[in-house]
Amino acid sequence: MKTNLITREGFDKLNKELNYLWREYRPEITKKVAWAASLGDRSDNADYKENKRLLRQIDSRVRFLRKRIEAVKVVEYSPQQDGKVFFGAWVEIENDDGEKKKFKIVGPDEIYGRNDYVSIDAPMARALLKKEVDDEAVVKTPTGEQTWYVNNISYQNPSLDND
Repeated sequence: MKTNLITREGFDKLNKELNYLWREYRPEITKKVAWAASLGDRSDNADYKENKRLLRQIDSRVRFLRKRIEAVKVVEYSPQQDGKVFFGAWVEIENDDGEKKKFKIVGPDEIYGRNDYVSIDAPMARALLKKEVDDEAVVKTPTGEQTWYVNNISYQNPSLDND
């Protein structure tokens, strides 16, 4: 079950993708399909088959994006969040071995292609919610429990690199 929360940045990105697919990419592929279809016999026409396949993929993604954009709730930053870990926070954590991690807690639609984002649905994010700097968070992982300490929390896109 995916959480239907998303940051403003993530919401804008989904809308941008939808607009690109619908207004630019789909019309371009539709022209190619029409051109390939005009050549006659479609059974041996690789251009036609490939572009029809692309069109199906685009339409499927467009349907998904439209439903998702309707379903998600944009969570805007609020000053009351300062000092605690909530949705949209950049967090730096450290374990007893001195290993550090820095990431932003975001919606499940936003994590793809980003290794510095963690889904709000992930055990790590769940364990960190409402924690403050110097709090300890116990994260249940497949290999057992891990303890992490909160070093820094920010809602501005920090380069938390002030060490």
